[in-house]
Amino acid sequence: MKLITKLPDLRRELSRNRKGKRVGFVPTMGALHAGHLSLARRAAKDNDLVVLSIFVNPLQFGPQEDFSVYPRDLKKDMRLVKGCVQIVFAPQARDFYPFDFCTFVEVRGLSGEFCGRSRPGHFTGVATVVAKLFNAIQPDTAYFGQKDAQQAVVIQKMVKDLDMPVRVQVMPTVREKDGLAMSSRNAYLSLQERRDALVLYQSLKSAQRMVFSGLRETQKILGALEDFIAHTSGARIDYMSIVDKKTLQPLKVIEKEGLLLLAVFIGKTRLIDNAVLKIARSR
Repeated sequence: MKLITKLPDLRRELSRNRKGKRVGFVPTMGALHAGHLSLARRAAKDNDLVVLSIFVNPLQFGPQEDFSVYPRDLKKDMRLVKGCVQIVFAPQARDFYPFDFCTFVEVRGLSGEFCGRSRPGHFTGVATVVAKLFNAIQPDTAYFGQKDAQQAVVIQKMVKDLDMPVRVQVMPTVREKDGLAMSSRNAYLSLQERRDALVLYQSLKSAQRMVFSGLRETQKILGALEDFIAHTSGARIDYMSIVDKKTLQPLKVIEKEGLLLLAVFIGKTRLIDNAVLKIARSR
C-alpha cells in the first residue's frame, strides 16, 4: 500500500499500474470506521486496484462548522485499510486548491434542500472535490454510503449530467449493534448523548412500522415522529422529510416506497440518517 500526497505523483502511479485493471475508488475524509471499511472491502472485491482518498475538504464546511476540529489520524486510518487498498491519496488543501482556485461544480435542484439548506454551499464543496478526484483517478467504479443519501443522489446526478465515465455504487448504511449509523461525528457525543442519539434509528424503525400498518400520508407519519423525538430532551430536529429517493421531491402519500431523511442535533452534534420506507407486500 502506497501513501501519495501529490496529484502528479498519483497520476504517474496510476499510469504505471492501471493497464488492463479495473480501478475502484473510495472517497473519505478520514476518521475511518467500519462503514468506510465496508466500502473499501467491496471495492477490493469488485476491482483489481483500489484507491482510497483521505481529505478533509474545506469547501464543504461552513464558517461555524467543525473543520478545524474534525478528527484526523492518518496513521490509524492507513492501518485500518491495509490489505484491501493499494493506494491512499491524502493531499494537502493548499495543493488541491491553489490560491487562485475559482472553479466550482453546482448540482442545482438537488443541493439546496435538506442538508443543503442547513449547510449552504456544502454540496457545491462535495461535488467540486468529487469531480476533481474523479478527474485525477478516473475510476471505473466509485463507492459511497447510503447514510449520506442526499450526497449520493447529488453525485449520481453530477455523473449523469457531465457524462463522467464512472459507475457510482451506493452501499448500505453500516450500523452499531444498537442501530446507530456509524459516523465520524459520533466521537463528539458524550455518554448521555450517545444514548440520546438512538432516537434517530428508533424513529426510522417507528416510521416503517407505521407504513407496514397501513399509514400512507407522510404528514401524519412525520407528525408522529416529531412527537416521538420530542420525548428525548437532548434531541432537536433540524429537518425531517419523506421524499422520492431519486428526485428528492417531497411525497404527500407513499404509494410504493419513500425515502425518510432525518437530521437531528444531539446536543451540539448534528447527525443524519435515512431509510427507505416500503409498503408491505400482500400475501
